[in-house]
Amino acid sequence: MRYRRPAALLTVALAGALTLAGCGDGDSGGKAGADAKAAGSGTRTVTDANGKKVDVPAAPKKVVTLSEPTLDAALALGAHPIGATSGRGQNGVAGYLAPKAKDAQIVANVAEPDLDKLAALRPDLILLDETVGAKRVQDKLSRIAPTVLTAKLNAPWRDAFTATADALGKKADGQKWLDTFDARLKTVKNELGDNAGAVTSVIRWQNGAPSVVGKGKGHVGDTLTALGLKRPQGQQGESSGHSEPVSLERLETIDGDWLFLGALGDKAAGEKGLKEATAVPNFGKLKAVEKHHVVVIDGSAWNSSGGPLAAEAVLTDVEKALAKKS
Repeated sequence: MRYRRPAALLTVALAGALTLAGCGDGDSGGKAGADAKAAGSGTRTVTDANGKKVDVPAAPKKVVTLSEPTLDAALALGAHPIGATSGRGQNGVAGYLAPKAKDAQIVANVAEPDLDKLAALRPDLILLDETVGAKRVQDKLSRIAPTVLTAKLNAPWRDAFTATADALGKKADGQKWLDTFDARLKTVKNELGDNAGAVTSVIRWQNGAPSVVGKGKGHVGDTLTALGLKRPQGQQGESSGHSEPVSLERLETIDGDWLFLGALGDKAAGEKGLKEATAVPNFGKLKAVEKHHVVVIDGSAWNSSGGPLAAEAVLTDVEKALAKKS
């Protein structure tokens, strides 16, 4: 069934987008593939995370990314999305991505996309994953432009990155990026010295209490594991959600040799969070606090859904704090 817009003007915008991208039979490639081919750019077929074949432009020019990981990946590959989702708890894109995403218009938040604004951009490719609510309207998105679901929820960030690179026609560039990153991982691991194998806690301080973040195969957990760093017992295994609240009566469970603390925002928000934490009884008794091993982090990178640039930010922060100074 054809998707209907509630306002006449926006109906015209969507109609224009549909002329570009194709609709009718619900095929994610649709007329967009034929138009692109006629223009000489050609199309190619990729398989999305649901196993669905999608015809996408061979060289997309007007990409919209509807999740933090897809925006992160696109920027890492040198693409410049015209539309994006806002970061968690932020009005614009995730803070750590803002310098590279100045031209991206906000057309969604993590809960849902604004289909009117999105259609008005007339994209030639839409990328999303299951970290955002946009997945619920994927059929409507596919009527605006070829739409690729790059990853399922809790998929390893590397797999999600590779799938995004493939959809953008930049798979070789994606592998090159990973090879460079892995080489740097090995270098930093060899420079940890006395911090090799250190127990590393990662929390987000919000509303007067801590929450555990960065568990599992996400960009934080994967990077710390690759460096040979350990996690406190309560931060092992897969996460039951994006974050897991910790009772103030159980502060000892977030302790470790090192404590990386952030907030739902930038590093300044993390500094504010640390100030709040120091006023909480028993926080000052944590081993990491007593040793002055608390590192304030940019929560927009560490607490995001993650991607290559977020993983790079984690590695940089760990290197600065734990690696031996030459």
